[in-house]
Amino acid sequence: MFFHRKELIVPVEVRKPDPAYAQFLLQQFGGATGELTAGLQYWVQSFHCPKTGIREMLQDIAVEEFNHLEMVGKLIEEHTRGVEKVGPEVEQCPVFALRGRGPHLIDDAGVNWTAAYINEGGDVVRDLRADIAAEAGARETYEILLERATDPGTKKVLHYLLTREIAHTKMFMKALESVGKLTEPAFGNVKPDETVNIYYHFSTNGAAQRGPWNQEPEFKYVADPVKAIEHELAGAGKH
Repeated sequence: MFFHRKELIVPVEVRKPDPAYAQFLLQQFGGATGELTAGLQYWVQSFHCPKTGIREMLQDIAVEEFNHLEMVGKLIEEHTRGVEKVGPEVEQCPVFALRGRGPHLIDDAGVNWTAAYINEGGDVVRDLRADIAAEAGARETYEILLERATDPGTKKVLHYLLTREIAHTKMFMKALESVGKLTEPAFGNVKPDETVNIYYHFSTNGAAQRGPWNQEPEFKYVADPVKAIEHELAGAGKH
């Protein structure tokens, strides 16, 4: 059951409308990393989440994302005030000249929103990791939008939205930690084979770069994977 309360979490006040900037904001309304995508993604994930607490968290965050969608929509509406009056600013962003003021289910390039943006797969660990990536993409977009913003009220709203993306990331990480899978790559019912701890060095230009992602004792470093694979194939042929 949903109720719509006619006030925003953070008031949206735009002093100087800028239709060209509003077009950038469309990315967070109808874009791949936008609030609509996030809200629907977390909501759908919640239905097949077996963990009651995590299920409720996903639903709570999903509802918050719908609130954020309303805030972004209001920003776009305010930045396109007077868009019906044809002028130089409107001509720079024909999407509003053609479709009218306010938000539309498209991104900043005019590409229609699609459910293909939603990333859910039925496993709580897989879904939470996808959610962390989604929040990272949204945070990056908000940083870029903040760099381009000149209106003080717009900056205040965007800073709040960026902060909430970081908050959600922390929540998703804690949820993963609660099921013991924050740093554990293996999950599911099928155990990996013996190659799970092998690092193949396929880069040939320059010195080999070593780090915790390819060092012992966690990984066996194979400097010449071609020779190693040929050796394995030769050994298999003798049996």
